Amino acid sequence: MCGIAGGWLRDTRWGWGEAWLLNSLKAMHFRGPNDNGCERYPVGDSVVLLGHTRLSILDLSSAGHQPMLSADKRFSIVFNGEIYNYRELRTELQGLGHRFVSDSDTEVLLAAWMQWGRACLVRLTGMFAFVVLDQQSGTLTCARDAFGIKPFFYAAERGEFCFASEMPALKELLKAKPALDWQRAYDYLVHGDYDSGTGTFFEGIKHLLPGHLLIIDLQAGGVAEPERWWTPSIVERTDLSFARATEMVREQFLQNIRLHLRSDVALGAALSGGIDSSAVVCAMHHVEPDLPIHTFSYIATGSDMSEEVWVDRINAHVGAVPHKISVGSDELARDLDSMILAQGEPFGSTSIYAQYRVFQLARESGVTVTLDGQGADEMLAGYNGYPGQRLRSLVEKGRLAEAASFLNEWAKWPGRSRISGVKNLAGQMVEGRLYELLRSLSGIGSMPRWLNEAPLVEHGVIGRFPRQRSSFDESGRRVMAELGLSLTRRGLPALLRHGDRNSMRFSVESRVPFLTLDMVNLLLSLPEHYLISEKGETKHVFRAAMRGIVPDDVLDRRDKIGFATPEHAWLLSMADTVRGWLREDLHLPFFNQAEVLREFELIIAGKKPFSWQVWRWVNFSRWYIHFIA
Repeated sequence: MCGIAGGWLRDTRWGWGEAWLLNSLKAMHFRGPNDNGCERYPVGDSVVLLGHTRLSILDLSSAGHQPMLSADKRFSIVFNGEIYNYRELRTELQGLGHRFVSDSDTEVLLAAWMQWGRACLVRLTGMFAFVVLDQQSGTLTCARDAFGIKPFFYAAERGEFCFASEMPALKELLKAKPALDWQRAYDYLVHGDYDSGTGTFFEGIKHLLPGHLLIIDLQAGGVAEPERWWTPSIVERTDLSFARATEMVREQFLQNIRLHLRSDVALGAALSGGIDSSAVVCAMHHVEPDLPIHTFSYIATGSDMSEEVWVDRINAHVGAVPHKISVGSDELARDLDSMILAQGEPFGSTSIYAQYRVFQLARESGVTVTLDGQGADEMLAGYNGYPGQRLRSLVEKGRLAEAASFLNEWAKWPGRSRISGVKNLAGQMVEGRLYELLRSLSGIGSMPRWLNEAPLVEHGVIGRFPRQRSSFDESGRRVMAELGLSLTRRGLPALLRHGDRNSMRFSVESRVPFLTLDMVNLLLSLPEHYLISEKGETKHVFRAAMRGIVPDDVLDRRDKIGFATPEHAWLLSMADTVRGWLREDLHLPFFNQAEVLREFELIIAGKKPFSWQVWRWVNFSRWYIHFIA
């Protein structure tokens, strides 16, 4: 796990040298405290600079130093991430005539690119963002893993290009301080939407989307449009019984765990007590019974949100060494600015702080690598089971009796009701103005009183919910289409961003063993009722696959809290501090801070319901002060 930065300049007289690139690397030194390097490559009348800061995980020697140059001097690479199947790829490449001088996965990745070009990407089991310079063809190719586990920001202006793993590092490479992107600010403040497309909170700075690559033609002087190198497939397999699918899911998950345990430094696991993280910990013990396992958990003490009993259950089952952290509102106030600086952009809720402290605890305990259950919900129809999509699939297939039965069974689970299921279905069936009307009737307006509409309209901001639709042929496969979208655009990218920045803030590598192409391709090919059963059980096939590995009482849970925090109590107990933050004048024409403060006082007085909106006001205001003002 590392950080990368660099770019391409057509005007070599402009003062972008190694010293400036080093400043960019210093801005993300937490990502790679063990080593750094930068190189300058003249390409005709332009220059390419590549920089890297290293957190050593595989092959701790200097042989893994980057930028790495191929033996024939044609290719150079900077790489952030891990390739877990690098040993198997190295064996295959050796058979094709390649020679290796290290045990580094970077050297294997470089050889794979030399051998197969972009076709190597689907062969990789891992997480990655990398840039390859081909001096013979005069191209710079940037690639990001299928799910966006590793970050990649870039900016292209006036025929030049720069990139970095984190926003503060990229800002060091820009000629001018970037301005606020008003559309992204509106989408976040009103609808809680972020990390769902190419746009960032900074004008002119973009994400390279998950499963995409970007090619810069250094000779013609052009930055091409990003291209997809992987798209989820939701075509249904009809040749697998539920029993056989269960066996395949079990085999694939255990293989994922084996690969993700490859490390030359101490590793552990983040354990929330839910099915996903419990499965990771239990599978670690199953495939390597003698492996010492350290778990790291957030405990919401004195709260009905506590998962401690389930955390203890798993730790006892595998004989793990538990590490627990409990936090309060005073600690959130103390660490908020540090966390915001680490995240780089606004985020959804205070649950991110619980995760932040879990990774801090791992670092303090001497653990450099953790395994995490992230991504399972988006692969296995978790959360509430995507009832609207499942009902729509059944209706489209003409199976109305099954749809009615499913709704009744689904509604029996905690926190669900027939009414909410019908509302989910209605939301799936309507479009355009009718959809906006339904949101408005539900109390979700598009222009709250604390926004000044006129400046937003003048600025061209689209004042409605940024709804995304999948591009799949999805009739009768609505759940799978939604999962495919959630894995790459809506939902998971934000969660992966939180995990990457929080872990890297403490120089910890967070691994997500659910997220491999083999696992996703298998799960998205299954019949929908294998994931969300006729009885409304989420993750149906995975629960079955983990029998005998994870305790039955954990697999049979009908509730799940995760790293949830008592956000309401925290923010109310910090009322004086929050007032001070919200009073700090942002000088933003569209943000009516007087109305924000008035509504906050109503919430404090109990005259208006508490919502996550309070957190968005706080988070956006503090972030704006640090990054834009």
